[in-house]
Amino acid sequence: MRQFTPQEQEFILSHQHDDVAQLMLQASRYPELPVQELVQQIKARQKAAQKLPTWVQHPQAVFPVALSVEQSSSEETAAYKASLVSGKLLVDLTGGFGVDTYYFARSFAQVTHVEQNPELQEVAKYNFGLLGATNIQSLKSTAEDFLHTFEGKADVLYLDPARRGTRDQKLHLLQDCEPDVLHLLPLLFQKADAILLKTSPMLDIEQALQELAQVAHVWVVALQNEVKEVLYLLQPAAPAPADVPRTAVNLLPKSEPQLLTFTRAQEEAAAPVFADPQEFVYEPNAAILKAGAYRYLGQHLHLGKLHPNSHLYTSSKLLPLFPGRGFRCLGVSRYNKKELLKHLPQKKANITVRNFPESVAEIRKKTGIREGGHTYLFFTTDMHQKPVVLICEKA
Repeated sequence: MRQFTPQEQEFILSHQHDDVAQLMLQASRYPELPVQELVQQIKARQKAAQKLPTWVQHPQAVFPVALSVEQSSSEETAAYKASLVSGKLLVDLTGGFGVDTYYFARSFAQVTHVEQNPELQEVAKYNFGLLGATNIQSLKSTAEDFLHTFEGKADVLYLDPARRGTRDQKLHLLQDCEPDVLHLLPLLFQKADAILLKTSPMLDIEQALQELAQVAHVWVVALQNEVKEVLYLLQPAAPAPADVPRTAVNLLPKSEPQLLTFTRAQEEAAAPVFADPQEFVYEPNAAILKAGAYRYLGQHLHLGKLHPNSHLYTSSKLLPLFPGRGFRCLGVSRYNKKELLKHLPQKKANITVRNFPESVAEIRKKTGIREGGHTYLFFTTDMHQKPVVLICEKA
């Protein structure tokens, strides 16, 4: 890995907010500089601006040319992961650009970063030094080769298997990802008493619990209501799948995370109370929906549920700390264009469908309702099996 000269670094920093296409067109103005290479650094910094501010804000940080920032953990999710485990030694077997590794180094005395891509490993190692993470050892190796030669025992092994196929298609089944965790499990448990595994949000949790067998805890992690990853903590003495705690986490920028922990047994035993829409209506965050707390949520928070499959909840008094979005229900309408437009003088509204036969696009096409405004319409099915539209505003 070559380091950039002071002149090259100055070019990157002075143009990091510029249009990269325009910079390439003006390349002839800088004959003494490798503009194409520098523009790749600028492009990576722009992509990472919101996700990786610690790296972007360091003037000498280097980004690999082929880095896909979309595949890297954000600093928020990495910091949350690091809060879940601690000890003397963690080995990140799929280290990549090193965002997770860097944050794990705050919870462990020593962290080993293992990455098979030579360029990525060198860049990560260089950046660890810049960022002062002196307790990270970075090695170029595959996960399998490292495990076969590693003679010690780690407190935790962490894996985030690659989920891109040979034709760049997205993969989510455990056996399709690299490395194949299911194949490696016996060896992993020889090298550590705990394994933290990150998987695609698309992987079915019930399927993963059956395949992995030794899961002690599951976390579904959302960032500002978008599910980013699902984490599985594997330990030798783990409960039956129905009794594995599941924590739905929604990380928010300026407030405490929204958290809900439950088990499948609690979900199956919950007896929801169904109700017609009352003064307040609630939509759970995406982590709760992915984790599957459909019945338990209403019982736990003493809320009415509109329909077994609608996953919308209601109450007569406002629940300010509901883990999701809360709305004041202004009225209930039939799905009728003329009736709906009476409530929308600007013909604008934010539309959500929950257990409804038509999509948002189809509804907008039929009604002419444009996106935007302060009114929220929930197209759903009520406890009487009737399609209804809840007319709401944010509570």
